[in-house]
Amino acid sequence: MKARLLAACVTACLTALPLWATAFDLQGHRGARGLMPENTLPGFATALGIGVTTLELDTAITRDGVVVVSHDPALNPMITRGADGVFLRDRGPRIRDLTFDDLQRYDVGRLQPGTRYAAPYPDQQPVDGARIPKLADVFALVKKSGNSTVRFAIETKVDPRTPDGTLPPEDFARRVIAEIRAAGMAGRSTILSFDWRTLQVVQREAPEIATVYLTARQRWLDNVAGDPSPWTAGFRLAEHGSVPKLIHAAGGRLWSSYFGDLDAAQVQEAKALGISVLAWTVNAPADIVRMLDLGVDGLISDRPDLVRAEMARRGMALPPATPVVP
Repeated sequence: MKARLLAACVTACLTALPLWATAFDLQGHRGARGLMPENTLPGFATALGIGVTTLELDTAITRDGVVVVSHDPALNPMITRGADGVFLRDRGPRIRDLTFDDLQRYDVGRLQPGTRYAAPYPDQQPVDGARIPKLADVFALVKKSGNSTVRFAIETKVDPRTPDGTLPPEDFARRVIAEIRAAGMAGRSTILSFDWRTLQVVQREAPEIATVYLTARQRWLDNVAGDPSPWTAGFRLAEHGSVPKLIHAAGGRLWSSYFGDLDAAQVQEAKALGISVLAWTVNAPADIVRMLDLGVDGLISDRPDLVRAEMARRGMALPPATPVVP
């Protein structure tokens, strides 16, 4: 058993190393949210057609144990309509309380007009009839496209402030791991989270799957503040002195930071510790330029087309485009 586990770990490391060591990681955030409805098969197909290194997505788990792709643990009225075609008036049911069949009654193919949620995405095209997909459906779409290199950045949407909103972090992580393994995608997947408890589970129980430590240090979320923060699995910022050192202590090799928090000193410190740095969610051309100038290892963007254009301007290698009909 130990020999098989070691062989799996070595294979996974050898598979992942060329990406993180030599290639810039262009990630389509929630597919390509600036162009198509978020976390839907049309959105992921659009990102594949543009050409990205990685499809970034979020996960939830239904009452009957299906891992689905959704940013919100409960149905979001800003993007969700009922069978009557009307947007939900308030936050909808929790996904953990619905079966997968229940979930398919809701349409998530359009932004609610005139809302603050819709305002940043004037170029998003509606796709009426789009449904919340299974994670397995995203894997199947990529296989259909013939793209054998695109990766998956799979976020566990667990929040220590609302422990009843989802499965506990251990159970949640194990279900996502099982889904990745069932699809044969362990070597092409990373699991990321603001709640580092799930990442500790992955590192212990599925070392062939890389982990990505998400951080934000903003008024709307600071997941590393506190002694300790409820988000950081018991690791203390005060003990380690900086976010890169905190992630290193937690066993992390990949750090995904809110782009507004990053500066050159932090990027250099992280790289000196052997940690690759990603910046999220970078959409404006000026911010794309600034992050690339900082030397980050990848960008997560609602507009991967704009990131790709700047990469081309700089003569950077571009990931292949593989158009597919969802």
